[in-house]
Amino acid sequence: MGPRRPPLLRLDQASRPPVDRYLVIGNPIAHSRSPEIHARFAAATGEAMEYGRMLVAPGDFPRAAREFFDGGGAGANVTLPFKEDAFAFAKRLTARASEAGAVNTLAATPSGILGDNTDGAGLVRDLVANLGLRLEGHRVLLLGAGGAARGVVAPLLALRPAALVIANRTAARAEALAALFRDRGPVTGAGLEEAGTGHDLVVNATSSSTRGEPLAVPPGLFAPGATAYDMAYGEAARAWLAEAARAGARTSDGLGMLVEQAAESFELWRGRRPDTAGVIAALRAA
Repeated sequence: MGPRRPPLLRLDQASRPPVDRYLVIGNPIAHSRSPEIHARFAAATGEAMEYGRMLVAPGDFPRAAREFFDGGGAGANVTLPFKEDAFAFAKRLTARASEAGAVNTLAATPSGILGDNTDGAGLVRDLVANLGLRLEGHRVLLLGAGGAARGVVAPLLALRPAALVIANRTAARAEALAALFRDRGPVTGAGLEEAGTGHDLVVNATSSSTRGEPLAVPPGLFAPGATAYDMAYGEAARAWLAEAARAGARTSDGLGMLVEQAAESFELWRGRRPDTAGVIAALRAA
């Protein structure tokens, strides 16, 4: 038997340009629709890229992220519970990530891993452009004081609400977060039981929905005509939003925010801003 010949490389394989790799990192992560969203963005803009999911155990984020980027990864989205881990992991930070103290987008650059936070921009665009809300002079309640909440405080204050209350199970954590942004507008921190009443917008930024944990909607929480918004989306958001609807609030899950913040990430990575309206509509229909 003669020497083995190497396998033939097809011409289409030889001429195919390398494809940049991206993923979303979180725990849990199987539910994430980010791969579908970025696939739609890539198809619409003609960008060659791959996008997947990575489940990471608590405490293992630095190792997993380093392995991905050392292996040629181009960028990553980061979801619960690793946004503060991603903040520590990044070598450089955008101004909005530095201000938020949390990172949901990582990008490989010649000068090291860049950390950004697109959550606030995504939430505000969904609230204002997609839902048509006007928050100036209105009362806003933000539930939670973790990485998801940190990224949206400054953008919410930029909409000039009459008051922004941050409420958390541990009141001291909410008060500490509020103190970081006190020079940006009328923001206070409190425990969940001191969240107050008569809020025009209530944003659930806790992990309760994704973890399937109940979150009470006390009487009087919503002002007449108020909106309840859960940063989770789909099945995860339904229980809390149903409680809010029974209390008389208009409701929305965070699917629009997910798409809008993904568009911000996509623009950072690829230098092109994708259309979001069609993607939101397609995901809602599905």
